[in-house]
Amino acid sequence: MPELNINQVEKLYDQAIIYLMTYGPKLIGTILVLFIGLWIIKLFIKSLRKGMVKANVDESLRNFLISFLNTTLKVILVIIIVSMLGVAMTSVVAILGAAGLAVGLALQGSLANLAGGVLILFFKPFRIGDVIEAQGFIGTVSEIQVFNTIVKTFDNKTIYVPNGSLSNDSIINYSTEPTRRVDMTFGIGYNDDIQKAKSIIKKLIDANSAINQQPEPFIVVSELGNSSVNITVRVWVNSENYWNVFFDMQEKVKIEFDKNGISIPFPQSDVHLYQEK
Repeated sequence: MPELNINQVEKLYDQAIIYLMTYGPKLIGTILVLFIGLWIIKLFIKSLRKGMVKANVDESLRNFLISFLNTTLKVILVIIIVSMLGVAMTSVVAILGAAGLAVGLALQGSLANLAGGVLILFFKPFRIGDVIEAQGFIGTVSEIQVFNTIVKTFDNKTIYVPNGSLSNDSIINYSTEPTRRVDMTFGIGYNDDIQKAKSIIKKLIDANSAINQQPEPFIVVSELGNSSVNITVRVWVNSENYWNVFFDMQEKVKIEFDKNGISIPFPQSDVHLYQEK
């Protein structure tokens, strides 16, 4: 490797000084603008969040707008940084346009999710805290993001459901109404006393304070099945008591039927053995 003489070293040193004097202030200014810009964006987002909380803006809309504005402001900051480095804005716009087209084609699903998020926030089929069933999952909505809705299942799993799918498919919202109807069916044997069984069920309903007496509880024989007489029971409860009432009634009906000699039929098979002579 050839050695550099003193003149070449001096020349390189002079060029480095020239570049440093020419681009150093611009580079330092760009770094300062970057850090100051990020600090201002963080401060603005924090103040905006507090203002929305004080104004009682819907939590779903609040999170969505903050996420969207945070991303948009950072993109604008990047464009400012690029222009400060001396890149022509016409070139930046052209590059962004071409990149935007390519990204748009590649991320059609994500754009659909973004549009779905806007539709969800506009029409409000559900809110944070609602229990919903969608896309084969059931749980509590914990957050509505730009592209996804986060659902916490009852066994504490976190499900990220794409907003595009939610906005274009059926959703069951269990939290929109203050009350729900609990439907139950109890089977008794053909030799058992129907009126006695209905009386036991009615007493259990009257004794359960979580069951509303209006509308009046519904207790009827709904089917004469292959091996049982089926009694359908329909009661109304506050939405938050649905599963407590359902499970409680299953257990107590079984206990009371056993105490009163009322059978609950279950599938049985009779096997006959024949000895061939």
